[in-house]
Amino acid sequence: MFDAPQTSQKKLLRSLAGEAMDAPPVWLMRQAGRYLPEYRATRAQAGDFLSLCYNSDLAAEVTLQPIRRYGFDAAIMFADILLIPQALGAELWFATGEGPRLSTITGPEGLRPLKGKDDIHDHLAPVYETLRILTRELPQETALIGFAGAPWTVATYMIAGRGTPDQAPAHALREGDPETFRALIDLLTEATIEYLDMQVQAGAEVIKIFDSWAGSLKGQAFHDFALEPAKRITAELKRRHPGLPIIAFPREAGENYVGFAKAVGADGLAIDTKVDPTWAARHLQPDSCVQGNLDPKHMVTGGQALIDETRRIVDALKGGPHIFNLGHGITPEADPDNVHLLLETIRG
Repeated sequence: MFDAPQTSQKKLLRSLAGEAMDAPPVWLMRQAGRYLPEYRATRAQAGDFLSLCYNSDLAAEVTLQPIRRYGFDAAIMFADILLIPQALGAELWFATGEGPRLSTITGPEGLRPLKGKDDIHDHLAPVYETLRILTRELPQETALIGFAGAPWTVATYMIAGRGTPDQAPAHALREGDPETFRALIDLLTEATIEYLDMQVQAGAEVIKIFDSWAGSLKGQAFHDFALEPAKRITAELKRRHPGLPIIAFPREAGENYVGFAKAVGADGLAIDTKVDPTWAARHLQPDSCVQGNLDPKHMVTGGQALIDETRRIVDALKGGPHIFNLGHGITPEADPDNVHLLLETIRG
């Protein structure tokens, strides 16, 4: 694992270096989001979601908002995993109330208009500027996380043109036209390396790779299109930036979580809400820091159930390195007061 100095004041880096703590560092996926009134006001100022992503000052502002309000141990830059396809030349827009829409790739002709991995940086320059702003504005004790979507997850959107419940269009292309599918995965893998490399150069101290749809890959397909791309990305980033800590999140991987961090070379492994933390302590913590995994529903309902489940997770994972987080992103319905209750439970 990443050999950070034990004198580091950044708890997140210490956990990723293998240190166990009684009170683990805390941050929440989508912590800068619609559950916060200040986020909604800033997004309205930006005009729309993509405009917010590409406005460096406003993107930095919404990244800082939950840090000011809660004092999380890490900030994750505000962006979206689908900025990479747009930088490569895909059309991207967000339909109100329906989520992202993209131009689709159904065969080799869909690849031809796309740019190469080295031609994405002008488009993504505002993201790098957001990180540079955050390196100046964040408290000294707060770690800065950069991120990207994993190639498989990003490919599912590019192939279907939208999010799907079972990723069926991507599986159909994977099986029916493996040459086109592998070419897309290879392009996304190489572009993601370049994107994340620039994030680190701009100030990101930790990288997280989100493979939100990894769980729909089974058997050899999981190895080939979830594990191997993550391994390639991690190896190259660590070659360029020795000691860089990386968190992998192959969501809903089930038994495939076992050995994933070690095989990929990741310092941290984020787990979803279906994983029992006691099982994770036994099977996953020996290889890496474990991140997770409170069900986001508790951030809506709060109360004693939130307290009890939070304590159960912390107690189960206190024997090894642990970063407290949710098992998926916080939802717009979450009560901001429940985040305070969560932090009081962990830190108190």
